[in-house]
Amino acid sequence: MSITTIQDILPLIEQPSRYLGSEINTIKKDHSKVKLRFALAFPDLYEIGTSHFGLQILYHILNLHHEIAAERVFAPGTDMEAHLKSSGIPIMSLESHKPLDQFDIIGFSLLYELNYTNILTMLELANIPFFARQRDVSHPLVIAGGPCTCNPEPVADFFDAIVVGDGENVIIKMSHAWLAWKKSGKNDKETLLRMWSHVEGVYIPVFFKPKYDENGFQTLVPGFSDYKTVKRAVVNDLNNAVFPDAPIIPYGKPVHDRLRIEVSRGCTRGCRFCQAGMIYRPVRERSLETLLSLSDACVASTGYEDMSLLSLSTGDYECIVPLMERLMARYKSRRIAVSLPSLRAGTLSPALMQLVKRVRKTGFTIAPEAGSQRLRDVINKNITQKEIADTVRDAFGLGWRVIKLYFMVGLPTENDNDLQAIVDLVKMLRQIKGSNGRRGTLNVSVATFIPKSHTPFQWSSQISLTESKQKIRRLQKNLKMPGIQFKFQNPEASMLEGLWARGDRSLGRLLLNAYRKGCKFDGWSDKFKYQLWQEACCDESVDIDFYTTRLRDTAEPLPWDHIDAGVTKDFLKSELLKAEHGEYTVDCRSGDCNSCGVCDFEIIEPKVFDDCEEGTVKIFSADDVKETFYKKLKISFSKRGQAKYFGHLEQVKIFLRAIRRAGIPVKFSEGFHPKPKISFEDSLPIGLESLNEIFYLSVRGDVKPKNIIDRLNEHLPRGLTVFHCQLAPAKSLCKASMSSTYMVTKKDGFFDAKELKCFVKRRELVVTRTGPKGKVKTIDLKEMVLNIELSAPNKLQMTLRTEPGKTVRPFEVIEKIFSLPGEEIKQATIVKVS
Repeated sequence: MSITTIQDILPLIEQPSRYLGSEINTIKKDHSKVKLRFALAFPDLYEIGTSHFGLQILYHILNLHHEIAAERVFAPGTDMEAHLKSSGIPIMSLESHKPLDQFDIIGFSLLYELNYTNILTMLELANIPFFARQRDVSHPLVIAGGPCTCNPEPVADFFDAIVVGDGENVIIKMSHAWLAWKKSGKNDKETLLRMWSHVEGVYIPVFFKPKYDENGFQTLVPGFSDYKTVKRAVVNDLNNAVFPDAPIIPYGKPVHDRLRIEVSRGCTRGCRFCQAGMIYRPVRERSLETLLSLSDACVASTGYEDMSLLSLSTGDYECIVPLMERLMARYKSRRIAVSLPSLRAGTLSPALMQLVKRVRKTGFTIAPEAGSQRLRDVINKNITQKEIADTVRDAFGLGWRVIKLYFMVGLPTENDNDLQAIVDLVKMLRQIKGSNGRRGTLNVSVATFIPKSHTPFQWSSQISLTESKQKIRRLQKNLKMPGIQFKFQNPEASMLEGLWARGDRSLGRLLLNAYRKGCKFDGWSDKFKYQLWQEACCDESVDIDFYTTRLRDTAEPLPWDHIDAGVTKDFLKSELLKAEHGEYTVDCRSGDCNSCGVCDFEIIEPKVFDDCEEGTVKIFSADDVKETFYKKLKISFSKRGQAKYFGHLEQVKIFLRAIRRAGIPVKFSEGFHPKPKISFEDSLPIGLESLNEIFYLSVRGDVKPKNIIDRLNEHLPRGLTVFHCQLAPAKSLCKASMSSTYMVTKKDGFFDAKELKCFVKRRELVVTRTGPKGKVKTIDLKEMVLNIELSAPNKLQMTLRTEPGKTVRPFEVIEKIFSLPGEEIKQATIVKVS
């Protein structure tokens, strides 16, 4: 079996559609006609990376520039990685399928510390040296951005440049600098890095040399007198910032499979443990008019059936009620659900509650973080037990059946009474009943507190692994009762995250050692190998406690001191002091300025839109619509080439969103969660092509069948083609017994004619299947194979019977008759011809 291209690998792996790169709204440019080729790299699986909103923004912004081609690449699954390594095929971008080392700049998104090993996986698969000092101008420049870069030191040695803060403006300035550098003809890397160092928000690690004192504390010695600190980049006007109005629609099952509209950025609630609340200040909102315009454009370009309003605290958006009213009025008739990812306890106003009643009930999340009011005051989580209980009561009353509660153990000053308070609070909330008199379910999630940089608790200690496990076990034992589902984050993973969150540059060697031992996808519980990390720490003499459980003095130097996130160290110290005294800091959004240091009140300042009218907008009701006549259409389509890698449910979703984008009015089912009236005749398994598949669609009576073909084909990805549409017969033909004919072409070698002859002569060939709950089922292939013959030494044609509850597929037939290896069968081209 020969493997020479990515296409040879796709039949052999799980979820092959994640590697196709043919999604709707992808942008593909001719590399020979652009000057800068930019790879946006995400060090996790496709399903995670495609859900990252920041990646969509950068992809959109870069591709607006006619001289730049931006493409995506994600960490391959372990099965794909194994095939790439064994075949010597390098990792490639999705859009052009060009090897990663042929790009000019590779930009990694760093959202989670436990993804760091995957960076090395991707670089190794691209044959690119790990360390920046090992790469010259013949290699791509490797840069990074994302929230983890507010302490970039643990991975600083791997990157040529690191973006700190909002990337929208920075990435364009860096690209322009690269274009100017390239045009100048200067072929030295340091000149470009010096140009980049003048861009606000750009950190060049090589221009800072680490030095360690007798205590092991790192300080950085700057190489240039005019470049001693790196100031976080801030998009000061979010309302006029570029927004991806035609986001890529991922294949498969992305973790966030919906349209996301960013209503605001930043949060000033001031939770003392929350890094995002500190590093994304100040609050910047988009206006009501801007959001309505963006939502219209995004709905038209995507066909999504769900829309979520994105923000650190969506309920704090000044115009949340009129925004929800108008979005729901706009999209109710099109059955587009508008949802809020979470609502802060205490923000459910009566007006918002009435709107939330109409929202599809997915998940409702509340994050008390601590069980006692004392500890909530310490962390500045300014919600009371009454507000928490009222929110749970309202949520159950509004129709939610499951509520998620998030808590942390190991918060500063936590004692046994605080831990018991979590149990008491959850038990009290468990007694609350919904409007139907029934209790809902509480999903309690517990994680170990991890101190992060640029927060008031950056000097605090993280509790030990032993203590973390003890506290979580205690909660788990005391909350083991009906109506409560208890989950927790692996304390070992939390300890490792804490190491990287506050580590210094010396940890680079630890990362490499752990990677060499086999650590990867550390954020996935089934891949996490803490023992290997312990071995790597031992090899590199890294004391985890030095970075995690040690209480830091506020006077000691911190590895991230050169990063100016905006919030001053004096403010953080004052907040730490307030925490020790349990003092409350007001939200500057509604109170006086807290002098955190972020705003200059000339360019950077809070920008909110509080002049929106809250007039009631009439919400669409089914009673408002006159009776509409619908008709049922029979639509035929082919599924060829790469489309064979779409699973059935994936294909259904692709068609439904294409129908929405095409503006075809369809009939919906009744109920709270209406679905388009669509049904497919057959569900082909992944890997099979077909010349003629059929689905039925109920459309409004005035839609002409001949218009369906062109309108749908404009919005389908490559490989799916509609070629016929007609009125469906009044009654479906009897399908008690049907047959399908397949043409099979072997990739390498020939079919054994003797094996086929033996099968033809046999009276029976029984295969046994084990179904759900261990139920055994037998099928005689001689009854199911109506005809089979060789049309050429490497071509096989077969006709298979299909009966309700009794079906065989070509893969199974080929395996049983010819005794071929599974991978060899998967690489064959199988086309359903009738």
